[in-house]
Amino acid sequence: MTRKDSQSELVERQFGAQAAAYVASPVHASGPDLDWLSARVAALRPALALDLGAGGGHVSYALAPHAGRVIACDLSPRMLAAVAQTAAGRGLANIETRACNVAALPIEDGAADFAASRFSAHHWGDLAAGLKEARRVLAAGSTAIFMDAVSPGRPLLDTWLQGIEWLRDPSHVRDYGSDEWIALLQAAGFTLQRVQRFRLHIDFASWIARIGTPPLQAEAILALQRQAPAEVAAHFDFADDGSFTFDIACFEAVAA
Repeated sequence: MTRKDSQSELVERQFGAQAAAYVASPVHASGPDLDWLSARVAALRPALALDLGAGGGHVSYALAPHAGRVIACDLSPRMLAAVAQTAAGRGLANIETRACNVAALPIEDGAADFAASRFSAHHWGDLAAGLKEARRVLAAGSTAIFMDAVSPGRPLLDTWLQGIEWLRDPSHVRDYGSDEWIALLQAAGFTLQRVQRFRLHIDFASWIARIGTPPLQAEAILALQRQAPAEVAAHFDFADDGSFTFDIACFEAVAA
């Protein structure tokens, strides 16, 4: 039997080759959730902020003007190289990079006083372990903000969302529901402060191009959309070209 990649290797293979696309992605570079994050970190002014699952580095770029130091953590060295290059080009000298798994951060206990993650956690092989590790490296009383696509909750809608996500990108693990997020945050040692919710419009053509979805899988997504029950099509607002809208949640919590 041919050797299969681990989840970490799959994430690196999927995203490393697309580093430049994620740095340039309009979906990742802007949005009301990123504006909200920027306002929160501007109020907190942390000494050491962490970007967990940095991807194209947009959280790091938002944190840098308001933090003493920022460490961008990601599995992909190629993605981090793109982040470092972009940060240098923008004059953001306080951004550092660390190639690591979020479940094993090379950071001392309680060393950081802010952490954020955006559009990354649905790729983590073990969300509970990642959240516990985030809590370990944060000083008590520090703020963490986790932002991601979330399941609508209803089994019918959840099944369709996970299927479309996985066909587009086989490194996808799960878009967790809000109740799942809250329970896991509490179990990891966080106290939930607030949840902000947004709806995000996805342009289908750029969505599949950004990750390099093969044509067969892209056509399968479109075929599923064409067969969707009325309540599924209405919730995700499927368009004829495959574009759609899904749910985003931002969880702000404090390290207990």
